[in-house]
Amino acid sequence: MSLANFLRENRAQLSAGVLLTFSSSYGQTYFIALFAAQIMAAYNLTDGQWGGIYTLSTTASAIVMFWAGALTDNYRVRTLAWGVIPGLALVCLAMAANSTVAGLVVIVFLLRLLGQGMMSQFASVSMARWFTGRRGLALSISAMGFALGQAIVPIIVAGLFTILDWRTIWVISGIIMLATFPVILRLLAAERTPQSLAEQASTTGMNNRHWTRPEVLKSPVFWLMMPLLLGPPAWGTSLFFQQVHIADVKGWALIDYLALIPLLTAVAIAVTLTSGQLIDRVGSARIIRLYLFPWMIGFVLLAAADTLFAASISFLFFGVGTGLQATVITTFWAEFFGTRYIGSIKAVSTSVMVFGSAIGPGITGALIDFGYNFPDQMLGIAAYFFVANALVWLALARATAALRAP
Repeated sequence: MSLANFLRENRAQLSAGVLLTFSSSYGQTYFIALFAAQIMAAYNLTDGQWGGIYTLSTTASAIVMFWAGALTDNYRVRTLAWGVIPGLALVCLAMAANSTVAGLVVIVFLLRLLGQGMMSQFASVSMARWFTGRRGLALSISAMGFALGQAIVPIIVAGLFTILDWRTIWVISGIIMLATFPVILRLLAAERTPQSLAEQASTTGMNNRHWTRPEVLKSPVFWLMMPLLLGPPAWGTSLFFQQVHIADVKGWALIDYLALIPLLTAVAIAVTLTSGQLIDRVGSARIIRLYLFPWMIGFVLLAAADTLFAASISFLFFGVGTGLQATVITTFWAEFFGTRYIGSIKAVSTSVMVFGSAIGPGITGALIDFGYNFPDQMLGIAAYFFVANALVWLALARATAALRAP
């Protein structure tokens, strides 16, 4: 089937995936971190205290996500959306109205759970289960919502700061989320039942069988892949969470620094589309071996950057890493552990990644309070990626042999 025919015949499901990933923006770090200065001023918080709140709330959301994400194995996304999407809209409105630190903790928890967690889970699990032969392509297309959100939302919000109070922007966000809800429901109207589809079109993983979540958690492959799952969310999230701090330390205007994000996004889109089709041809194992190198190089370059042009080179590498992240993780789980229990397995992966996005801001914020600015931390982050990649190669030595086993 040609690409044009694929897009035409599956336009409703693919559009739903794009809109779901785009709508996850309200719970993503690149959105919440835009309000860091205003939040710290409103609640009288230091960088470390704000990072600690973010870590606590995101960690709690990762724990809940471990079980909540598995609901996609038994319920339609369209059914689950009735609770998640209006809930996310209400939380945006709550951010505008809240005045206490305790309330802030709860609000950030819900933003992370419903936005980053469940909205992303809906999209990735749906694509992994609905499509088999062109799973990588479907995931890459649905991931365009992440890229679009990352590209345009920060620029729009930065512009709105010049004319609107930060709380008003949260009200607008809640209204937009509510307006999006019926559109998503309409696109999901033809959604198929996950369990029945899993029985009809499921594909097996290692040792030619379907792995349950308890079996995955006992597998050495999973634990060797853990640093890979944690790294990009932890340090990539910190890259956006500390964007105000980075611009200040480097002496750049925030609006000029944020203007680099569309460059990252453009590269991410190109890599996402390319990698999705490449994975369909050669498998996820060959691609995932290289996944962490762009992150490592990007942090080395940004640490040394003293101009926005130099920083833009690092953003090219961050774009490659971001583009690969959108496709390679979910396809790896489906390819190596099977698709029958992909919702439960992906929930574990998502929980780990959400936890990674929790500890990154907490660690970097605490180190900033201790006198180590974020650019000074970047060489250590690059070293982390080097070690994590060595563990990936070790994991794949085990996994690829088992995948070939009868």
